[in-house]
Amino acid sequence: MTARELDRIIEMAWEDRTPFEAILFQFKLAESDVIKIMRKELKPSSFKLWRKRVNSGVSKKHLKKRNDQISRFKCSRQRSISNNKISKR
Repeated sequence: MTARELDRIIEMAWEDRTPFEAILFQFKLAESDVIKIMRKELKPSSFKLWRKRVNSGVSKKHLKKRNDQISRFKCSRQRSISNNKISKR
């Protein structure tokens, strides 16, 4: 895994609107693998805050818990075909 891919996985995991299923689809990493990466790469206090937020009702990191209107996998600022690169404004 490249540093760029690792950064993208962490960014997707940190974002509340990005479900674990999107990470699985794009990087073939299960939720448990994402948790291991986050535990390894984040400071302990940051990891605890992230886990608390993911486990609470605030985060909708699972598609089954989400509102049907928020079912897309990508941010509106991202290009549709260019490997999640942020489009230039």
